[in-house]
Amino acid sequence: MHLEIITPENKLFAGEAELVKLPGSGGSFEVLMNHAPTISTLMEGQIKVKESNGNLTHFEITGGVVEVKNNNIIVLVDTMALV
Repeated sequence: MHLEIITPENKLFAGEAELVKLPGSGGSFEVLMNHAPTISTLMEGQIKVKESNGNLTHFEITGGVVEVKNNNIIVLVDTMALV
């Protein structure tokens, strides 16, 4: 899956991911290959990314939105920090 994590200032991540765990407003959820199309608001928490090369990356967010469609994930957030 192709993942992009974007703030108003810059693009923090762009690459291939095997798994993405997100802090949805209704509870955390994971996105895997061929996930159903989804749009969700995000609350404060942590995005966990398992990259295709096996690396794990974490981002702290204060909120945002995510769109999942056709194995493309776009995450728009206000503020983030790499953990």
